[in-house]
Amino acid sequence: MEILKVIILGIIEGITEWLPISSTGHMILADEFIHLDVPRDFMNMFLVVIQFGAILAVISLYFRKLCPWTLDGKFKVQHEVVIMWIKIIAATLPAAAAGYFLDDFITKRLYNPVVIGAMLIIYGIAFLVVENKRKKPTVMKLENLTMKTAVTIGLFQMLALVPGTSRSGAIIVGALAIGVSRVVATEFAFFLAIPVMFGASLLKVHKFQGTFTPNESNILIIGTAVSFAVSVLCIRFLMKYIKTNDFKPFGYYRVTLGILVIVYFALK
Repeated sequence: MEILKVIILGIIEGITEWLPISSTGHMILADEFIHLDVPRDFMNMFLVVIQFGAILAVISLYFRKLCPWTLDGKFKVQHEVVIMWIKIIAATLPAAAAGYFLDDFITKRLYNPVVIGAMLIIYGIAFLVVENKRKKPTVMKLENLTMKTAVTIGLFQMLALVPGTSRSGAIIVGALAIGVSRVVATEFAFFLAIPVMFGASLLKVHKFQGTFTPNESNILIIGTAVSFAVSVLCIRFLMKYIKTNDFKPFGYYRVTLGILVIVYFALK
C-alpha cells in the first residue's frame, strides 16, 4: 500500500510539474489524503526531491538543444547553446537568491490551504486575462530571446516561490504578457526548471536532519522514477497541445480547483 501511494504521488508530480497548474499545490493537497508512513521532515523533503525525476525528463527529451557540444563525434562548442545557458543562468538567479533566503519562511508561513487556493485562483484569472488580450507575439524562436527578456521572465519565476502559483505557470503568464510565443515560453520554462529544481532538491536534502532508512531510500527512488516516466509523457503532450490551443482551459481549471480547495478546508 505504501508503494502504491508513492506511485500515485509520482504520477501527480509528473503531470502537475509541467502543466501550469502548480505541482507544489497539488502535492500538498495530495498529502492531505495520501499519508505515507514516514516522518514529517522526510515527507516535506520528499515532496521537493521527487521533482528530480521531472528534471531528468527535460534533460532526456531536450538533450540535443541543451548540450553545448556537438554530438557527431567531433568536439565542437555550439556557441548558440552556450549563449542560451547564460540566459538560463541569468534568469535563474532572482528565484535562486530569493528561494535561498526565504525557504524557511515560505515553508512555515505560506504552505497552507488559503494561500494555495488563492494563488490557484489568481493565476488562473491571469491566464484568462493574458490570453484574451493577447496580441501577435514578437518572439517566435528561442534564440530570439534577448538577455533582458530572459531576466524579465526570471523575475516572474520568482513569484512561483509562493505555493499554489506554479513555476511554469508564472513563467508562461509573464512570457506571454511580454510578447513571447506559447511554444518559446513553455520551452524556456522547461529549461529554467533544471537549475531551479535541481538546486531546490539539493537544498532540501542538505537541510534534512538524519540519514535515510532503506524504506525511505526506496520511496525516493520509486517516486523519482515514476515522476520521470510521467513527465516525459506530459511534456510531449503539452508541446503538441499548445501548437494549436491556448492556455485558457488551465486557467478555468485553476480557478475551479482554487475555489474547491478553499471551501473544502473551510468546512473541514
